[in-house]
Amino acid sequence: MNSNIATIITTCHTCQLSDLCLPYGLNVNEIESLEHIIRNKRPLQAKQLLYSKGDECKSLYVVKSGGFRSFLINAEGSEQTINFYLPGELMGLDALFSGSFCSSIDALVTSAVCELPLNRLNELCDKIPNLQHQMTRVLSKEISHNHDQLVLFGNNSAKIKLASFLLILSKRYELLGCSSTEFNLTMRRHDIANFLSLSDETVSRQFTALSKDKIISVNQRAIKILDLDLLKSIVEHSEEEDSLFFNKRASKAM
Repeated sequence: MNSNIATIITTCHTCQLSDLCLPYGLNVNEIESLEHIIRNKRPLQAKQLLYSKGDECKSLYVVKSGGFRSFLINAEGSEQTINFYLPGELMGLDALFSGSFCSSIDALVTSAVCELPLNRLNELCDKIPNLQHQMTRVLSKEISHNHDQLVLFGNNSAKIKLASFLLILSKRYELLGCSSTEFNLTMRRHDIANFLSLSDETVSRQFTALSKDKIISVNQRAIKILDLDLLKSIVEHSEEEDSLFFNKRASKAM
C-alpha cells in the first residue's frame, strides 16, 4: 500500500466526523475499500463554486471543513439561498434522480470536501450492504432536515424564523459533537437574510432583539445561546398557536 493511501486511511480513521459520514458502521476492510475511491480536492476559497445547477452529477461531496451554501438564480438574476452545509454533511443528493444538479453550491469560507465518484460509490454499495444502509441513513437525515426547513419557512414572523434557524443550527452542531450553544456562523448575515426571505436590516434587528432579551449573545459571527429553553419557547409558542387555530377551524367545519 502506498503512502498516499495510508495517509488517507489514517485521516479517515481519526476523523471526528466519521460517525456522521459514510464510514459510520463499516468495518476496517470496508472503510479501506471506501477510502480507495475518495478524492481529496484542493480547498475552495469563499464564494468559489463547487458545481453549478445543471452540471452532470459525476460525484457526491462531503464537507470536510468550512461550510457551503446551495442557491438558485431566478429570472431576474437574483440569488436565492436554499440550504447551508456543515462539516460531515453530504452534498449533491438532489441530483440522484435526474442525474444533474438542481442547484449551485459555493463555499462560504475557505472550505474542503471529500469527493465520492458516483459510479464507484454505486459499485461499492452493491458490494457492501452496510454502506448501502448508511446511504439510506444519510438520505433519511436529509429528508428530516428538509422537513425542519419547511416548518421554518411557514407563515412565521421574522423573530420566529431566526429563532428556528438558530435552533436548527444548534441541533446540527450538536450532531457534529460540537457545542449546541456556542458556535460560529460560517454564513454572512446577508446569506441568512436571503435564506429566510428577510431583509438584511430585519435580520440584524432580530439578532439585536434576541441579544437585548439575553437569549443569545453575538460577537461578530460567534453565537452563544444563553437561554436555550427560552429560544425554544419562541418557536413552540408559535406551534401551539397554529395547533389551536387548526383545531378551532376543524371544530367549525364539523
